[in-house]
Amino acid sequence: MKRIALFASGSGSNAEKIATYFAENADVTVSMLLTNNPKAGVIDRSRRGFNSGLHVPVLLFDRTTFYDTDRITEVLQQQRIDLIVLAGFMWLMPAGLVRAFPNRIVNIHPALLPKFGGKGMYGHFVHEAVVAAGETESGITIHFVNEHYDEGQIIFQASCPVLPTDTPDDVAHSVQALEHAHYPRIVADVLGRL
Repeated sequence: MKRIALFASGSGSNAEKIATYFAENADVTVSMLLTNNPKAGVIDRSRRGFNSGLHVPVLLFDRTTFYDTDRITEVLQQQRIDLIVLAGFMWLMPAGLVRAFPNRIVNIHPALLPKFGGKGMYGHFVHEAVVAAGETESGITIHFVNEHYDEGQIIFQASCPVLPTDTPDDVAHSVQALEHAHYPRIVADVLGRL
């Protein structure tokens, strides 16, 4: 059985889509949810069973534990995690963790990288930048994680049009629809190659 660890910092809609996608799969289990935010909505989603009856143990950690110790890497190794899936996780992954899980950490970014990536480019900031730049399309990028923000090898991209009348909220809605439609399937594809 392949084992997934989800990392999330926010509401957790992508984490929920992934957990639900694999809830009936006997070959894959979402083993744990890790978060740096004690107020993250994803914690409540997990406690409610991600709308699929799947209750995932939650590990809350702080910045010191994440960056100054190997504790998170050790926990993931003890849990025999095959793939780490970042679903709205806001911190840069530590180099030691990236080395411990080479090509086994995936992230989704709400733009067509390499455009609108890097430190500080997440969530609404991305969509505001896309609209301000007069882009005619945006989308999602699913990529492997390396030691730099949004620079890992691209696995998959999907695009959506950006109309001249679109607001950042309109773009966010279109991009989130792409995230929900594609991220679970691409995670399954990556797992199938491990």
